[in-house]
Amino acid sequence: MEFIMHGVSIAKRWGQSRWRAGGAGWQGSRRAEASPKAGPRSQKQLELKVAELVQFLLIKDQKKIPIKRADILKHVVGDYKDIFPDLLKLAAQRLEYVFGYRLVELEPKSNTYILINTLEPVEEDAEVRGDQGTPTTGLLMIVLGLIFMKGNSIKETEVWDFLRRLGVHPTKKHLIFGDPKKLITEDFVRQRYLEYRRIPHTDPVDYEFQWGPRTNLETSKMKVLKFVAKVHNQDPKDWPAQYCEALAEEEARARPQTGGPAPSS
Repeated sequence: MEFIMHGVSIAKRWGQSRWRAGGAGWQGSRRAEASPKAGPRSQKQLELKVAELVQFLLIKDQKKIPIKRADILKHVVGDYKDIFPDLLKLAAQRLEYVFGYRLVELEPKSNTYILINTLEPVEEDAEVRGDQGTPTTGLLMIVLGLIFMKGNSIKETEVWDFLRRLGVHPTKKHLIFGDPKKLITEDFVRQRYLEYRRIPHTDPVDYEFQWGPRTNLETSKMKVLKFVAKVHNQDPKDWPAQYCEALAEEEARARPQTGGPAPSS
């Protein structure tokens, strides 16, 4: 799960990077591994190929027929066969952490795959779903993570700058999310997972997102930070500022609440 990247390699962006504290994106971790060997291919070419592979897998899965490796190579990979394992790994990471599907090989060395739904809604609340009942938790968690890692508020333009790199556009219907703009700016807002406000004195007009009251009740900064850390196979403490903020919230929640209504006589 990547968040608003600027000139970062595709390998770092998917599972081998970390948040840049105080910024709106990720930067390579000191523990990051080397990028896949891509020869003369540009970063944009690799991004497009991974996005194409993800789209192909999602479409094929609609028929619930196992997806053959040979079909992937024939219809998508083409001249990228030399880095197919890397492309498949990156696509699998995106499928799991953005769309909520795990790419699984049916049997060892069978070269046939299926997608399994893995994401549960926040705190198992079934309301966080699109109009067609498809899980949208991945998208919600991305936005919640963006907000927290950015300092508890983020411009809408920054959110869409990132989501476009995942093939999620505000003006295009999405295979999984339907109408992404409606889902984020209306549905999640109506469900009170997000607050959506106009930023004063902006030209052109821009809006910002913050966590809504329902998010604060159902989840926590620590849980969202752990989600981000899990995606990148790192420890929440790798982001000291966010970890301290999340820990302070946990401690505050654990303290007995005072100032409630007096007991009736």
